[in-house]
Amino acid sequence: MNTIGIVGAGAWGTALAVALRRAGRNVALWSHEPEVVASITVSRENAQFLPGIRLDCCVRPTTDPATVTATDAVLLVTPAQHLRSVCRTLAPSWRPGLAAVICAKGIEAETGKLMAEVVAEELPEAAIAVLSGPTFAIEVARGLPTAVTLAASDPALGQTLVEAIGSATFRPYLSDDIVGTQVGGAVKNVLAIACGIVEGRGLGDNARAALITRGLTELTRFAVARGGKAETLMGLSGLGDLILTASSAQSRNYSLGLALGEGRALAEVMGARVSVTEGVWTAGIVVRAAAQYGIDMPIAAAVDSVINHGAGVDEAIDALLSRPFRTEGL
Repeated sequence: MNTIGIVGAGAWGTALAVALRRAGRNVALWSHEPEVVASITVSRENAQFLPGIRLDCCVRPTTDPATVTATDAVLLVTPAQHLRSVCRTLAPSWRPGLAAVICAKGIEAETGKLMAEVVAEELPEAAIAVLSGPTFAIEVARGLPTAVTLAASDPALGQTLVEAIGSATFRPYLSDDIVGTQVGGAVKNVLAIACGIVEGRGLGDNARAALITRGLTELTRFAVARGGKAETLMGLSGLGDLILTASSAQSRNYSLGLALGEGRALAEVMGARVSVTEGVWTAGIVVRAAAQYGIDMPIAAAVDSVINHGAGVDEAIDALLSRPFRTEGL
């Protein structure tokens, strides 16, 4: 794999382009926004989404879908709720067997489907893999050490992708659990909002540690119900991503929860943002799916009540703290 396409030139897609160049790959970077392509072409910088990071000449920005699919593998780095429409745009030029590496973290709101299910429906001839884990885009772009999960049901494809994208500072660990890897990346966003609320309300580090731990239990329940493996959630795409996202203001989801905990309104916070905060979409989807599977997910339900049903932050916290005592692990 010498040339890799990236679909989505936001912060994460741009950071992955830089990481792939460190691994020695040429990159075709697709954006639906002509101004982003123009910025990279002229200044070699994505000034809107990842300012201060230079992209060399082997990162070729484009608005042409056929250019990005004329590569050896394609990384899908669009927001989760736009992945289906983007796949439809790519479908006419998609070659049988071309690898689709899903880097979007979320669950489709309309259908409740995981991203791999969406891609399989829209690009049925694609070879599917999933890339997920604890990754802040700016740190990856700066070459700071990062480890991720690369999940593929085909071991040969997985190994080929690991060798293509891996480098000394960007280290993929191979997994065969596509479902668990996706669930970890999606549900941790909801839990990160909860942890931000705890911080914003000044409830302390003990409370945040408890929330992360109990949240991991919820996340694991959900993954297993969807067909994933519990052990996957103990790794980079589960616990690792949760720790990062639920403890740093760099996280869009944590910072949203922080603002809510401090008393700011959801509409106010979301209106000031350029990037997507996936946990806002995912909260309601997860709670509805949990009800269908008969899974208890009280932390996710509390976040959903605040974001989607007008509950007050203190009301949601009181509801959690008044739950019956129970055995750990259940």
